[in-house]
Amino acid sequence: MKAGYIRTALAAVALTSAAVGTANAAGCMKGAVVGGVAGHYAGHHAVVGAVGGCLVGRHMAKKHAEEQAAQRQQARLQ
Repeated sequence: MKAGYIRTALAAVALTSAAVGTANAAGCMKGAVVGGVAGHYAGHHAVVGAVGGCLVGRHMAKKHAEEQAAQRQQARLQ
């Protein structure tokens, strides 16, 4: 029974990653794993958790990349 949930969560992650492309997938896999585990334990919603985790992971990775770019630009100006 748990193997079915894991396979479904992995399939959702693979589909989500393929849909967003490799350039935008930064943070998706880690977020999907964390979200899938949290969703599983929060009422057997592993797939929903994996998709949500992927989206949040991508958002956080993009935010982190923007902050690093701003720091690099600031360092060049000084």
